Amino acid sequence: MLDNVNGLLNKMLDVNKIRADFPILKNEVYPGVPLIYLDSAASSQKPLPVIEAMNHYYRHTNANVHRGIHRLSEEATNAYEGARERIARFINAADSAEVIYTRNATEAFNLVAYSWGRTNLQAGDEILITAMEHHANIVPWQMLAEEREVVVRHLPFLPDGTLDLDQLPQLLTEKTKLFSFTAVSNVFGTVNPVKKLVEAAHKVGALTMVDAAQSVPHMPVDVQAWGCDFLAFSSHKMCGPTGIGILYGKRHILEAMPPFMGGGDMIRRVTLEGSIWADLPHKFEAGTPSIAEGIGLGAAVDYLTELGMENVHAYEQFITNYALEALSEVDKLKILGPSAAQRGGVASFTIKGLHPHDIAELLDKDGIAIRAGHHCAMPLHHQCGINSTARASFYIHTTTEEVDKLVESLNRAKKIFRL
Repeated sequence: MLDNVNGLLNKMLDVNKIRADFPILKNEVYPGVPLIYLDSAASSQKPLPVIEAMNHYYRHTNANVHRGIHRLSEEATNAYEGARERIARFINAADSAEVIYTRNATEAFNLVAYSWGRTNLQAGDEILITAMEHHANIVPWQMLAEEREVVVRHLPFLPDGTLDLDQLPQLLTEKTKLFSFTAVSNVFGTVNPVKKLVEAAHKVGALTMVDAAQSVPHMPVDVQAWGCDFLAFSSHKMCGPTGIGILYGKRHILEAMPPFMGGGDMIRRVTLEGSIWADLPHKFEAGTPSIAEGIGLGAAVDYLTELGMENVHAYEQFITNYALEALSEVDKLKILGPSAAQRGGVASFTIKGLHPHDIAELLDKDGIAIRAGHHCAMPLHHQCGINSTARASFYIHTTTEEVDKLVESLNRAKKIFRL
């Protein structure tokens, strides 16, 4: 039965063909030891179309954007802005002007905290986040709270890694001005009910911001269907390059916000007495942007669009379910988070008697790359009563054979430590 399902999903995505698109997967970590990359939640690998798109820019179209009249600048601008338009379609934004290029998702959160937060929040106002957030969705609000005497409140999670929604009514009140939460936990893998949470926030007059860093790469995302006011994600987790991310915001909200940074390209007119800002999206994009990276992100969007995000999600559900079942057979191993039906492609776990760093180091000897630590989610681990976990994360190129080798390597690690 498993072989039949595996065969069906491989035909759906043609996983062998996908693997051929990723040059790094052909590497050997050590002589005779091939790479098994199970750390896509930290940063995904890059397929050839992305690498080639950036290479083409530097070889044939390298020029600054928006500012030049010459042919190269026009070609670079068209490629860079064309990528923005495809990104907007990918998340179903109503207008490409609602898509702001940032350095990463972290900068997107800081942009909203700095620009919207410092303009609209006063002492006593409240921001609600959850206890399962990445530090990028915690620290900017804490910095804002310290500066403006804003209160940051936290929605806890249950032992199974799902949000304690019974506590939402008492935490989400008329004092709440922003509810910022993750769509998919980077530790538990929990897929949160985004639309339901957005609707609850809007009922009390609060805006919403969604951390989509672990959802945009793995499943269909529709910002208009969700109704969220802001959304952030990173290129490097979705087959794109590092150094670029996206802030989505509803147009009327972005237009009312002041710039995040000042300088070139974000202005319409400058005199020695004052300046007039450029229209969206450029008002929030001061200075020379990450042009090649924007083009690379556009190529990554094209790649995932061609695969079909419904297909990507279906395959990841399969491989995650396979991994959870396989890992459950490892004695003394405990998996954090909900069932496969409620999670993305992440399996964070502990093994009694083994430190996560030792697990990761021993797996590396077998060519298996996983993450070990707190995964930029220290409050989550604190609520779980632990300091760190080992995390295997899966993507479109992960195979059942790689999962089997993960389990074999974990059992070998236990023998080394006589567990």
